[in-house]
Amino acid sequence: MAKPCVFCSILAGEAGAHVVLDEPGFLAFLDTRPVFKGHVLLVPREHVETLPDLPAEHRDGFLEAAQRLATAVKDGLGAQGSFVAMNNTVSQSVPHLHLHVVPRTKGDGLRGFFWPRTTYADDAEAASYAARLGAVLGRPGV
Repeated sequence: MAKPCVFCSILAGEAGAHVVLDEPGFLAFLDTRPVFKGHVLLVPREHVETLPDLPAEHRDGFLEAAQRLATAVKDGLGAQGSFVAMNNTVSQSVPHLHLHVVPRTKGDGLRGFFWPRTTYADDAEAASYAARLGAVLGRPGV
């Protein structure tokens, strides 16, 4: 890699993140520039750049984790649903496979692929979102 991968730095514990799911093959954490509060990124621990690069033995676990995250944004945050997406190379701001799970509610203003961004008021607000999602995912004490 020409420049360090920010997601690999998070996985190595060298960079901070608000983790909501921590498993042997995957990690999920809050996006620092969320479309809506509670926007989560799911990444494999192994550095792969795109979905086609994901080893076959990790596909089922990756999708299963994505399903649980989609449920968590509803159950933990009161969203009506979710938007689940990933980019492969084009529009991929970090060249490490990551799946977005964005909480949605009717009338939230998201149209098509226009992704407005918001911010958390402070670290405590971000931590509260991570804790709510982590609690639904069986990660007590976050």
